[in-house]
Parts: sequence; structure tokens; C-alpha cells
Amino acid sequence: MTIRQETEKDHSEVFNVIESAFKEAEFADNTEQFLVERLRKSDTFIPELSMIAEIDGKIVGHILLTKLKIKNKSTEFDSLALAPVSVLPEFQGKGIGGKLIVEAHKKAKELGHKSIVLLGHENYYPRFGYKQADKYGIELPFDVPIENCMVIELIENGLKGVKGMVEYPKEFNE
Repeated sequence: MTIRQETEKDHSEVFNVIESAFKEAEFADNTEQFLVERLRKSDTFIPELSMIAEIDGKIVGHILLTKLKIKNKSTEFDSLALAPVSVLPEFQGKGIGGKLIVEAHKKAKELGHKSIVLLGHENYYPRFGYKQADKYGIELPFDVPIENCMVIELIENGLKGVKGMVEYPKEFNE
């Protein structure tokens, strides 16, 4: 398996991967593929953090990290959103999503980012170092169980002094 940066020629195949990955997902609204298209056109998009997993020339997975802000009354902090990570159903359970997450973390750290925020499964993401956001004084703007709101520090003390409400790019709400 190869993990590499997504290119423009990959977009239609990635669209299909995302659509397939979330078709039967319990908590998905089946519009994640359109979210990715909107984010690619936004100023929050970082091309190096849109990555694909390929097996024998076939795209089997995709991950996207985009810029977001964490704001409080006096300050705003830069962070990243992990959304979504997608693997074709027939390739799920083989560690591909995990490898995409690890590679995306590595690349984000190389690019100087300090943290990532996500809304995700409480039993899956902690194995990659994610912790409940509220333990850092960080809130997500969704009415969801607190255990699904998570963050990770990409560097030691990457969230030191960071407290506030996550502000997702407007593309998440369209």
C-alpha cells in the first residue's frame, strides 16, 4: 500500500471512495463527499493534508485535514480538523484508516501544526492519541456526546493555554 498526496486527477475516484465508505455508516449523513469538494475550494484547504491510500493503483482510502480556529473571548488559536477519513467498505478493518491517520499526523507536524480536532468514535480514535476535548477546555459546536469530541496534540504542549469553542470553516455548515 502507498500513501501519497491527493492530486486533482484523483478527485472523482476519491469522491466515490468517500461516498462508498459512508453509505452504510451509522452516524453519517452521506454528504461527506460533497464536504470534501467544498473544502478543496476553500482557503482552509492544505493540499499536502489531503492524502490517499492506494493498493495496486486503486484508491482505497482518503483522509483530509483542514484549518480551523479555536476561539475564546480574548484569543483565537489555529488548529486542524480531521474530517473525513474514508476507506472503501471491502478494505475496512485492515488498518488502512489507521495508517492514513498516522501519516496525516506526521505530515501535519512537519508543516508546523500543533493540534487536530475531530468528532469521531470514542473507541477508535484514542488508540491514535486522541483525548476528550473538554479535558483541555475545548468545546465543539455540536449537540453530541462529549466522548465523541476529541483532540490530539501533535507536539508536546501543543494545546497549552488553548481553551475555547471550535469554529469550523463555513463549508462544514453548507
